Amino acid sequence: MSKRDYYEVLGVGRDASDRDIKKAYKRLAMKYHPDRNSGDENTEEQFKELKEAYEVLSDSQKKAAYDQYGHAAFEQGQGGFGGGAGAGDFGDIFGDVFGDIFGGGGGRRRGPQRGADLRYNMELTLEEAVKGIKKEIKIPSWVSCEPCDGSGAKKGTKPQTCGTCHGTGQVQMRQGFFAVQQTCPTCKGQGQIIKDPCGECHGQGRKQTTKTLSVSIPAGVDNGDRIRLAGEGEAGEPGAPAGDLYVQMHVAEHPIFVRDGSNLYCDVPISFTQAALGGEIEVPTLDGRVNLKIPAETQTGRMFRMRGKGVKSVRGGGLGDLMCKVVIETPIKLNEKQRQLLEEFEESMGESSHRPKATGFLDGVKKFFDDLAK
Repeated sequence: MSKRDYYEVLGVGRDASDRDIKKAYKRLAMKYHPDRNSGDENTEEQFKELKEAYEVLSDSQKKAAYDQYGHAAFEQGQGGFGGGAGAGDFGDIFGDVFGDIFGGGGGRRRGPQRGADLRYNMELTLEEAVKGIKKEIKIPSWVSCEPCDGSGAKKGTKPQTCGTCHGTGQVQMRQGFFAVQQTCPTCKGQGQIIKDPCGECHGQGRKQTTKTLSVSIPAGVDNGDRIRLAGEGEAGEPGAPAGDLYVQMHVAEHPIFVRDGSNLYCDVPISFTQAALGGEIEVPTLDGRVNLKIPAETQTGRMFRMRGKGVKSVRGGGLGDLMCKVVIETPIKLNEKQRQLLEEFEESMGESSHRPKATGFLDGVKKFFDDLAK
């Protein structure tokens, strides 16, 4: 009986990549595996054909020979690779098809696990974030045990290779056609047994403590920025590196300034006489007080830019600006004389030409109602 083309068996083209070939094989292996098709006499033959095709096309040398000579490349006496492409049992497909699901991979041990990363929330004032600061923080963490140097074994002794898994950290159990790979129950996947554990860490190779770190916060950090301190996280299992510590910045609200990138914003209250007549006022900056000139007839909400009085971002670039928005305050708690003066002032205004926004607003209202009446 002539054999089908291997590419046809897997349902891929001759230009298929290794990834496409493996993907097609996994999909079909799940579909035609005999354990999933009990009672179907053709399933076993289909599966053997599928496995044979994959073993050839997944091997670069065999694939090259097959592309050139076809099935003849694997027939005895033809100078090919010899028979055996489909001679294996079903158990060894575990590493190909189900390794990603069950953690297989040819008996590789899990190995010691790297320490966990940690996060510390750093509270800063705006001034500290803008100018930079050095702070000490206390971190509860797992650290490597000093007496046993992180091995977990009592000083003067060493961990021994696990006799159950022979150091691989995994054991294999066969159930019919399946070979199920599991973490070794004796050494818990470590591949080693500690018969005489360290009295300080009780065999863990690390212990919990609180450590103090000095953290330098660079100038210009902003809310949400973080600093990575390599190796300052939790200690790993014996033989594995420690994790990292991430210091997350949280900048508290400021009573005067609001930061947006490299710029600062603030509201500056002025009286309506200052707004009308103009003048010079003092405004705060992070470097001290500076004078701001208010021109006559300034309207409330007008924004004034003070260049170079903002923030220099930690990401680079020049200094930002300070944006001052003037807010005209209405006087309160007036005495009788002040009320009289304001009334006289209002009478002296006469026509509304002194109030451009009010004039525009009233004209708009009139037009609105005129349009409704049409």
